[in-house]
Amino acid sequence: MNPPVIYDLRGLKCPLPVLKTRRRLSTMEKGGRLAIETTDPMAVIDIPHLCTEDGHDLIESATTESGHRFVIRKG
Repeated sequence: MNPPVIYDLRGLKCPLPVLKTRRRLSTMEKGGRLAIETTDPMAVIDIPHLCTEDGHDLIESATTESGHRFVIRKG
């Protein structure tokens, strides 16, 4: 299995992380994995919601020193 593509969205405020994540996922093949790094506190709500709405799998959600990391598998 290929490692996830890492997408650094640290420093961006809502709604940019979710908008950029949606755009990036739209360019990926089904089953591709995207790892997002973000400092936006709203991402904890927005990224899981994006996955539910758009049919992607949130396979990891973790707190980091600077914010949060999410790993998404494109549905």
